[in-house]
Amino acid sequence: MRIILTHEHADFDAIASLLGAHKLYPNAVPVLPHRINRNVQAFLSLYRTELPFVDPDTLPRGQHVRRVILVDTQSLVSVRGMGPELDQVLVIDHHTQGAEWPANWVFQGEELGAATTLLVETMSARLMPFSSIEATLMLAGIYEDTGSLRYASTTARDLRAAAWLLDHDASLEIANDFLQHPLTVIQREIYETLLHNMETLELKGHAVVLAGARAPQGADEELSTLAHKLCDLVDPSALFVVVEMGSSTHLIARGTTDDISVAEVARHFGGGGHDRAAAALLRDRSLSSVLAELRAELPRFVRPKLKVLDLMSHSVRTVEPETLIKDVAELMLRTGHEGFPVVNAAGHVVGLVTRNAVDRALQHRWQHEPVSRVMDAGAVSVSPADSVEHVRSLMIRKGWGQVPVVVEGVVSGVVTRTDLICLPPSERESERQQHTLLMEQAFPAHLLTLIRRIGEEAAERSDRLYFVGGIVRDLLLGQPVVDVDLVVEGNAIQLCQGLTRVYGGEVRTHSRFGTAKWLLTPQVWRQVLPAITGEEIEKLPTAIDFVTARTEFYTQPTALPQVAWSSIRQDLHRRDFTINTLAIRLSPGHWGELLDFYDGRADLKHGVIRVLHSLSFVDDPTRILRAARFEARLDFHLDSRSEALIADALPLLDRVTGGRIRHELEQIFREARPEAALVRLQSLGALQQLDPALSSAAGVAQRFQRLRAELDADFWRLDAEALLTLHWALFLYDLETTALRQLAARLIMPSALSEPLLQLPDLQSWLVQLGSLSQPAEIVILLEQLTSPLLAAAWLLSAEEVARKKIVRYWQEWRHVYPFLNGDDLQVLGLPPAPATGVSWLHCGPRVSTAKSPPAPRKSPW
Repeated sequence: MRIILTHEHADFDAIASLLGAHKLYPNAVPVLPHRINRNVQAFLSLYRTELPFVDPDTLPRGQHVRRVILVDTQSLVSVRGMGPELDQVLVIDHHTQGAEWPANWVFQGEELGAATTLLVETMSARLMPFSSIEATLMLAGIYEDTGSLRYASTTARDLRAAAWLLDHDASLEIANDFLQHPLTVIQREIYETLLHNMETLELKGHAVVLAGARAPQGADEELSTLAHKLCDLVDPSALFVVVEMGSSTHLIARGTTDDISVAEVARHFGGGGHDRAAAALLRDRSLSSVLAELRAELPRFVRPKLKVLDLMSHSVRTVEPETLIKDVAELMLRTGHEGFPVVNAAGHVVGLVTRNAVDRALQHRWQHEPVSRVMDAGAVSVSPADSVEHVRSLMIRKGWGQVPVVVEGVVSGVVTRTDLICLPPSERESERQQHTLLMEQAFPAHLLTLIRRIGEEAAERSDRLYFVGGIVRDLLLGQPVVDVDLVVEGNAIQLCQGLTRVYGGEVRTHSRFGTAKWLLTPQVWRQVLPAITGEEIEKLPTAIDFVTARTEFYTQPTALPQVAWSSIRQDLHRRDFTINTLAIRLSPGHWGELLDFYDGRADLKHGVIRVLHSLSFVDDPTRILRAARFEARLDFHLDSRSEALIADALPLLDRVTGGRIRHELEQIFREARPEAALVRLQSLGALQQLDPALSSAAGVAQRFQRLRAELDADFWRLDAEALLTLHWALFLYDLETTALRQLAARLIMPSALSEPLLQLPDLQSWLVQLGSLSQPAEIVILLEQLTSPLLAAAWLLSAEEVARKKIVRYWQEWRHVYPFLNGDDLQVLGLPPAPATGVSWLHCGPRVSTAKSPPAPRKSPW
């Protein structure tokens, strides 16, 4: 026998989940719990005949329960026919899976606002039919557990599930009637006592409310409704309702923040639940003893609340009251800021000027008026120690979208509405630990120790340190991390100079771009890690690059950007794609926290390449080539909007300098499968835009595949630059001389690259000749004109094995052979010289080997 169970004191989500599970598993019996919340019981008393539920007392005797489906709970309750041994327990829940489960327990679930949502999603996908009352019950389940879609735990999927139920005849009117069920006389008495006895504890920036009451003699009331009402009334970070009822005391807990897991508190008292709702039943405990223990133990379950310091931007621009409106407008255009604090000569805040105010002023032709004419006057500010809630309420009261952060009377940062909307998920400790683990797996332990020291030094200077962009992307994707670059929200050069004063080493700086390179000598590593060995130092980096967080603005399409120092968010906003806008914080107390302002993590999950704004390809058309490269490398795809933007921006590639285009193509050649990116560029029309003669036909793909499968770069003595030349040769092999010259000029190719590529048309005819040549001297004359990359290309492109063997023989042996006599020797011997075009004279002349160090002469093949 297979049954479906849920928890006692069942709410609408629990009972709706019973129904949903039965719809998906019709052979399983949905068994009601013994105790059901009063409003749910009232619903069932009216509509029970239309629902498939079974009372636990009516289960048939003599039947053994072998399989159980648990919904909206992870705690197994016992019913008739259920022994200690079960074949399987399937748990369907909307909370994190518990630990240390038996082997026969299976979990299905995700963190959502309601368990009913999980089941509705599956039913909708299967197009399963159900009645209006069934849809209404499930709608009530979603609404009750999400506080009518208002709780912070509510997800977009909960909203979609509710909307789908409404589309299928769920009655919101009926659901609301039972969700707003009136209290009984006894419940109202307990509620009023709880209100009277309510106390608020300020714990690490959180308002935690305790409310206690003794129920009237003989009362046996449902208390979760009272907790919901109190929570809605006072909106605390956490609420703990304690009611003494008979010989037992009930604890009901509700939470509204990830900083306090009320389930952990309930487990301390022998109960359970999830992070936002939990309960415990304490037998033979008095009201006063439970409240006293709560006051004593709660601090250790509360994590510090976010402060202004945790999310403020340290790089802030201000303007003076006398600044002209036209200059403020230009500054807004260059920086992308929506507003600036206005400060007087003493550095004190006297107002805020917004983009909206500036735009209105320009419409009235006030561009030459001082900004004081249109600013919002006032001295609104916060300190780094203020809570996020204080900033939020200040923004609501004053209407300011940017609030200056003031330290000792001087503006040191700013908090914006976007900061509050896009709070990083730093509250999720488990996620932070996961990022820490990924870093420990990707980097040597000694390097991480050094980075922690750098983060500490940055914090001492009120700077912040981050991994940013590709390094974070590759960490989250589990791909190898090659380079270690650090982004500093502050001043990278000054930080690096400070590090050398503490640990030694040398610094190379570039003040225009705010970059620095710290050269890590063995002495630096020994200063950081005294016990480190020389062998360990050899495996560690010899330098680390530092970059100041900066913003970029483009004076015209395709131009190189102008640079200005900025906050980390603006630094991320200047990047090409959302998957490259992720940052991991490396500061003490925040190590491993992920910043994701532009949904880059979601695009990583779904394999999407997406630009940040509609002008991204206009600002920098080389991003088109980069998009194809990332698609090929990561096996991702462009979203439809970004692909449409590429089509509009293709003509702008003509205005990009050839050197930048060549650099992007060579980046593609360095990829594991360059042909995939080239094929994609062709499908986007980008190759044809660069040059009508360019294409990436099947032959190009086959050449690159053959290169990877057959070429030994060491054998052909190909360094990194020579390998790039080889890739160019394979890519451009089909082009005619005129097209090659035009392309070399367009891409501003250096002569070391263009000269061998201009030999490609000749190479095609030489490969044909090579098959008919048998004399080593003839083969040498033909092949000695080729550099090693073109020789390797010739070997790869040769269709005949005989020709390939001749190329190898030339490379290994014949090119190193020198004649015993040269032309001068023959003249000394009295042999008259042949005409200038004579072949015999040429054959006897000295020939320079392409080897780096010519070997001693050996037997001549002539």
